Amino acid sequence: MNATEKVAVITGAGSGIGKRTALALLAEGYSVVLAGRRADALEQTAAEAGAASSRVLAVPTDVASQESVRHLFAKTAERFGRVDLLFNNAGRGSPRKEFDEIPLEDWQAVVDVNLTGSFLCAQEAFRMMKNQTPQGGRIINNGSISAHAPRPNSSPYTATKHAITGLTKSISLDGRPYDIVCGQIDIGNAATEMTERMTGGVPQANGTLMVEPRMDSDAVAKAIVYMDSLPLDANVLFLTVMASKMPYVGRG
Repeated sequence: MNATEKVAVITGAGSGIGKRTALALLAEGYSVVLAGRRADALEQTAAEAGAASSRVLAVPTDVASQESVRHLFAKTAERFGRVDLLFNNAGRGSPRKEFDEIPLEDWQAVVDVNLTGSFLCAQEAFRMMKNQTPQGGRIINNGSISAHAPRPNSSPYTATKHAITGLTKSISLDGRPYDIVCGQIDIGNAATEMTERMTGGVPQANGTLMVEPRMDSDAVAKAIVYMDSLPLDANVLFLTVMASKMPYVGRG
């Protein structure tokens, strides 16, 4: 199937990496379903698509709600009849606190969006991919450098991103009989609103503050386009895209 026939669903599509990926896929000829909490942000993404906006469907969605996620995929099926790519991108963090001071509600809020939300969206996409003709499709989960190494005082976010790795492997295994493949993109310091604080310095493991380099978020969008350019008998299981000079490799 070529890109001009493919349908992609992107969560967290109203800003940042989700928005840039949506525009990149539209430029490749995909039809794209934009999911996110804020209808106005989704409409702004659609407006930036220009002439390609005829291939856009915006569906306000709370990924932590099974009812809302089911509505998202029902609208996708109603408009486009299938789904070929899910980019599980929606995510959130929580205020940085000492481990023993993290409120349960902070932990639960991050788990609900980052982990349960990814599961719910993947499950609905899997169901559609399993039952459509031709069968199959690709799910790409947004992991993070935090799926490998934590930042100080970030256990809710870090724990969910480690769990995404297990989810990715499980979907990749369970999807084999149906030509459903699953990969994970681990992103480090893409320039978005969420990483703006890095320009003023963020805490390091040694207790210091450090301004961290960032990269253009379009680099991530290009990586997603590449991952889905492969036929379904090939899969990028894990791909890391990061700012070259961020303090991750080695000792900083």
